[in-house]
Amino acid sequence: MKPEKKIEPGEQLLSVENVTLRFGGVKAITDVSFDIRKGEVRAIIGPNGAGKTSMLNVINGFYHPQEGRITYRGETRAKMRPHVAATQGIARTFQNVALFKGMSTLDNIMVGRTLKMHKSFFWQLFRHGPAMDEEIEHRKFVEEIIDFLEIEHIRKVPVGKLPYGLQKRVELGRALAMEPELLLLDEPMAGMNLEEKEDMCRFILDTKEQYGTTIALIEHDMGVVMDLSDRVVVLEYGIKIADGTPEEVKSNQKVIDAYLGVAH
Repeated sequence: MKPEKKIEPGEQLLSVENVTLRFGGVKAITDVSFDIRKGEVRAIIGPNGAGKTSMLNVINGFYHPQEGRITYRGETRAKMRPHVAATQGIARTFQNVALFKGMSTLDNIMVGRTLKMHKSFFWQLFRHGPAMDEEIEHRKFVEEIIDFLEIEHIRKVPVGKLPYGLQKRVELGRALAMEPELLLLDEPMAGMNLEEKEDMCRFILDTKEQYGTTIALIEHDMGVVMDLSDRVVVLEYGIKIADGTPEEVKSNQKVIDAYLGVAH
């Protein structure tokens, strides 16, 4: 087995090259290329129906493009498979919260440690011996995430009883429990009030700084995008129309037209 390539901050971690995704005769993404550099917050924005979530689904293997390729950590492939993405350090949150509503905050975040557990099913079934030692270690890590996200007061509360903003925070915690190198966030601020958005922005930036996590996010709030992002790629009807720094994108006429509807 060859040693894992070390990716330095600022180097390309993932690239999307000429990706086209079709559903029947409908093109969701057309010949899109961009990259994500290690240590950055990379935003993917665009009007509704632009293909943003489809692009995240391509990156982590839920969708397989008909054309193009993905290169992650120097390995190029026509498609990524979800379990491979997870084992190689790509974690994901969803536009609609995907939690186990009857389970506590702690147990939901523990689910994110599943791929890190290596003891046999026999030991896990009886919660004894080596499996118990392993679980204790994983619980310590999860408790650190709970402290990091400032949700100690809800650690034993079933997530179905939590307000939406806290559910989104728990989902972020579950993704962080996977110790991702690349974290994909699909509208992390959706449905939040101003105070909740400010908290989530802080946690995203702290995740980047404290854990060294590279982040790609979809977000409709342009104020959030401009404040958080190092670089922004803009899609419209599945086509890339701009790519650059927040300032470059904000002043791009094609972007202005797409958001204001001038061109349509």
